[in-house]
Amino acid sequence: MNTITNWKSELAPYAKMKILIVDDEPANVALLEDMLGEQGYTQLKSTTDSRRVLELCDEFDPDLILLDLFMPHVDGFAVLESLRADQSEVYLPIIVLTADVNEETKRRALHRGATDFLNKPLDHIEVLLRIRNLLETRRIHQLLDNRRAALEDAVHARTAELQAVQAELEKSRARSTAE
Repeated sequence: MNTITNWKSELAPYAKMKILIVDDEPANVALLEDMLGEQGYTQLKSTTDSRRVLELCDEFDPDLILLDLFMPHVDGFAVLESLRADQSEVYLPIIVLTADVNEETKRRALHRGATDFLNKPLDHIEVLLRIRNLLETRRIHQLLDNRRAALEDAVHARTAELQAVQAELEKSRARSTAE
Protein backbone atom coordinates (compact mmCIF):
# COMPACT_ATOMS: atom_id res chain seq x y z
CA MET A 1 0.00 0.00 0.00
CA ASN A 2 1.54 3.31 -1.00
CA THR A 3 1.77 6.40 1.19
CA ILE A 4 -1.03 8.26 -0.58
CA THR A 5 -3.44 5.34 -0.13
CA ASN A 6 -2.61 5.23 3.60
CA TRP A 7 -3.72 8.86 3.93
CA LYS A 8 -7.32 8.08 3.03
CA SER A 9 -8.12 7.26 6.66
CA GLU A 10 -6.36 10.45 7.81
CA LEU A 11 -8.31 12.52 5.30
CA ALA A 12 -11.71 11.06 6.24
CA PRO A 13 -12.63 13.91 8.64
CA TYR A 14 -12.04 16.40 5.83
CA ALA A 15 -13.67 14.51 2.93
CA LYS A 16 -16.91 16.47 3.25
CA MET A 17 -15.21 19.85 3.48
CA LYS A 18 -15.67 22.00 0.38
CA ILE A 19 -12.79 22.82 -1.97
CA LEU A 20 -13.03 25.37 -4.78
CA ILE A 21 -10.50 24.98 -7.61
CA VAL A 22 -9.78 28.04 -9.77
CA ASP A 23 -7.43 27.62 -12.74
CA ASP A 24 -7.78 28.77 -16.33
CA GLU A 25 -6.19 25.54 -17.62
CA PRO A 26 -8.79 22.73 -17.82
CA ALA A 27 -5.98 20.15 -17.58
CA ASN A 28 -4.87 21.57 -14.21
CA VAL A 29 -8.45 21.57 -12.93
CA ALA A 30 -8.93 17.96 -14.06
CA LEU A 31 -5.65 16.91 -12.42
CA LEU A 32 -6.64 18.46 -9.09
CA GLU A 33 -10.18 17.07 -9.24
CA ASP A 34 -8.85 13.57 -9.97
CA MET A 35 -6.18 13.78 -7.28
CA LEU A 36 -8.63 14.97 -4.64
CA GLY A 37 -11.41 12.63 -5.76
CA GLU A 38 -9.08 9.63 -5.48
CA GLN A 39 -8.41 10.60 -1.87
CA GLY A 40 -12.10 10.71 -1.00
CA TYR A 41 -12.81 14.43 -1.22
CA THR A 42 -16.42 14.66 -2.36
CA GLN A 43 -17.27 18.36 -2.16
CA LEU A 44 -15.35 19.83 -5.10
CA LYS A 45 -16.31 22.71 -7.34
CA SER A 46 -14.14 24.21 -10.02
CA THR A 47 -14.02 26.96 -12.58
CA THR A 48 -11.70 28.05 -15.35
CA ASP A 49 -13.23 31.55 -15.29
CA SER A 50 -11.79 33.69 -12.51
CA ARG A 51 -14.64 36.18 -12.94
CA ARG A 52 -16.97 33.63 -11.29
CA VAL A 53 -15.02 33.13 -8.06
CA LEU A 54 -16.99 35.50 -5.82
CA GLU A 55 -20.31 34.16 -7.12
CA LEU A 56 -19.15 30.56 -6.57
CA CYS A 57 -17.94 31.40 -3.07
CA ASP A 58 -21.37 32.79 -2.22
CA GLU A 59 -23.13 29.70 -3.64
CA PHE A 60 -20.70 26.97 -2.57
CA ASP A 61 -19.22 28.42 0.67
CA PRO A 62 -15.84 26.68 0.32
CA ASP A 63 -13.60 25.65 3.20
CA LEU A 64 -10.48 26.03 1.04
CA ILE A 65 -9.65 27.61 -2.32
CA LEU A 66 -6.95 26.46 -4.74
CA LEU A 67 -6.22 29.55 -6.84
CA ASP A 68 -4.07 29.97 -9.92
CA LEU A 69 -2.38 33.38 -10.02
CA PHE A 70 -1.96 34.08 -13.70
CA MET A 71 -5.30 33.91 -15.48
CA PRO A 72 -7.02 35.99 -18.14
CA HIS A 73 -9.78 38.51 -17.28
CA VAL A 74 -9.14 38.69 -13.52
CA ASP A 75 -5.78 37.51 -12.20
CA GLY A 76 -5.34 35.65 -8.92
CA PHE A 77 -4.02 38.76 -7.16
CA ALA A 78 -7.27 40.64 -7.84
CA VAL A 79 -9.29 37.58 -6.78
CA LEU A 80 -7.34 37.45 -3.50
CA GLU A 81 -8.06 41.13 -2.85
CA SER A 82 -11.77 40.65 -3.54
CA LEU A 83 -12.01 37.60 -1.32
CA ARG A 84 -10.16 39.25 1.55
CA ALA A 85 -12.21 42.45 1.23
CA ASP A 86 -15.21 40.43 2.45
CA GLN A 87 -14.52 40.33 6.19
CA SER A 88 -17.50 38.08 6.99
CA GLU A 89 -15.28 35.01 6.72
CA VAL A 90 -13.00 34.64 9.73
CA TYR A 91 -10.58 32.12 8.23
CA LEU A 92 -10.73 30.94 4.64
CA PRO A 93 -7.46 29.33 3.54
CA ILE A 94 -6.36 30.07 -0.01
CA ILE A 95 -3.55 28.07 -1.59
CA VAL A 96 -1.99 29.85 -4.54
CA LEU A 97 -0.95 27.70 -7.48
CA THR A 98 1.84 29.15 -9.57
CA ALA A 99 4.76 28.31 -11.80
CA ASP A 100 6.27 31.71 -10.96
CA VAL A 101 8.31 31.16 -7.81
CA ASN A 102 10.10 34.51 -7.61
CA GLU A 103 10.08 36.37 -4.31
CA GLU A 104 8.11 39.35 -5.62
CA THR A 105 5.23 37.11 -6.71
CA LYS A 106 5.18 35.38 -3.32
CA ARG A 107 5.25 38.66 -1.41
CA ARG A 108 2.53 40.14 -3.58
CA ALA A 109 0.27 37.12 -3.10
CA LEU A 110 0.91 36.99 0.66
CA HIS A 111 0.22 40.71 0.94
CA ARG A 112 -3.14 40.18 -0.76
CA GLY A 113 -4.11 37.28 1.51
CA ALA A 114 -2.68 33.99 0.23
CA THR A 115 -2.36 31.40 2.98
CA ASP A 116 0.09 29.05 1.26
CA PHE A 117 1.78 28.27 -2.07
CA LEU A 118 2.03 25.26 -4.32
CA ASN A 119 4.49 25.38 -7.17
CA LYS A 120 3.65 24.02 -10.61
CA PRO A 121 4.25 21.36 -11.66
CA LEU A 122 2.37 20.06 -8.64
CA ASP A 123 3.80 17.41 -6.33
CA HIS A 124 0.83 15.15 -5.45
CA ILE A 125 2.01 14.34 -1.94
CA GLU A 126 2.75 17.99 -1.11
CA VAL A 127 -0.65 19.06 -2.49
CA LEU A 128 -2.50 16.53 -0.33
CA LEU A 129 -0.50 17.35 2.80
CA ARG A 130 -0.95 21.11 2.49
CA ILE A 131 -4.66 20.74 1.79
CA ARG A 132 -5.11 18.43 4.77
CA ASN A 133 -3.20 20.79 7.06
CA LEU A 134 -5.17 23.84 6.02
CA LEU A 135 -8.50 22.02 6.23
CA GLU A 136 -7.58 20.97 9.78
CA THR A 137 -6.79 24.59 10.62
CA ARG A 138 -10.10 25.67 9.04
CA ARG A 139 -11.98 23.04 11.09
CA ILE A 140 -10.34 24.23 14.31
CA HIS A 141 -11.24 27.86 13.50
CA GLN A 142 -14.84 26.82 12.90
CA LEU A 143 -14.96 24.92 16.20
CA LEU A 144 -13.54 27.92 18.04
CA ASP A 145 -16.02 30.27 16.34
CA ASN A 146 -18.90 27.98 17.31
CA ARG A 147 -17.68 27.76 20.90
CA ARG A 148 -17.22 31.54 21.09
CA ALA A 149 -20.76 32.08 19.78
CA ALA A 150 -22.17 29.60 22.32
CA LEU A 151 -20.32 31.34 25.14
CA GLU A 152 -21.57 34.76 23.99
CA ASP A 153 -25.14 33.42 23.94
CA ALA A 154 -24.68 32.02 27.45
CA VAL A 155 -23.32 35.36 28.70
CA HIS A 156 -26.26 37.25 27.13
CA ALA A 157 -28.77 34.82 28.68
CA ARG A 158 -27.14 35.04 32.11
CA THR A 159 -26.96 38.84 31.88
CA ALA A 160 -30.67 38.97 31.07
CA GLU A 161 -31.41 36.72 34.09
CA LEU A 162 -29.33 38.92 36.38
CA GLN A 163 -31.00 42.07 35.08
CA ALA A 164 -34.43 40.54 35.72
CA VAL A 165 -33.44 39.56 39.29
CA GLN A 166 -31.98 43.02 39.87
CA ALA A 167 -35.17 44.67 38.59
CA GLU A 168 -37.24 42.45 40.87
CA LEU A 169 -35.04 43.35 43.85
CA GLU A 170 -35.41 47.05 43.09
CA LYS A 171 -39.20 46.68 42.90
CA SER A 172 -39.18 44.84 46.20
CA ARG A 173 -37.06 47.56 47.84
CA ALA A 174 -39.30 50.27 46.43
CA ARG A 175 -42.38 48.51 47.89
CA SER A 176 -40.62 48.11 51.25
CA THR A 177 -39.73 51.80 51.45
CA ALA A 178 -43.23 52.82 50.36
CA GLU A 179 -44.80 50.83 53.17
